[in-house]
Amino acid sequence: VDGPAKAARGEYCDASKTEFPCAQGKGYYGRGAIQLSWNYNYGPCGRDLNEGDLLATPEKVAQDQVLAFKASFWYWTTNVRSSFKSGFGATIRAVNSRECSGGDSTEKAVNRVRYFQDYCG
Repeated sequence: VDGPAKAARGEYCDASKTEFPCAQGKGYYGRGAIQLSWNYNYGPCGRDLNEGDLLATPEKVAQDQVLAFKASFWYWTTNVRSSFKSGFGATIRAVNSRECSGGDSTEKAVNRVRYFQDYCG
């Protein structure tokens, strides 16, 4: 919800990732089924999926439904899949490291576990 506002403040752009520099005026906040975020994810995602320069056009992930899911599958296979066998907490951490590493409230992680348990029930 607050992704565009955070992007306007320069959040979601890690300037130390020089291989994938942020384009001026572009926001790399969460888009897609598994909220693709940060320049260091948009850059390689666009490259690996042959979708062009997603650093220059990150909004394409929100505008193209097929690309939104392709980006989510890319993120899952690149960043999450290897953690899957380690349990649900490890999977949450792989999707959003702030939830299980103390950055965001523990309540968010607890709620995510509850949602998962409700869904499975």
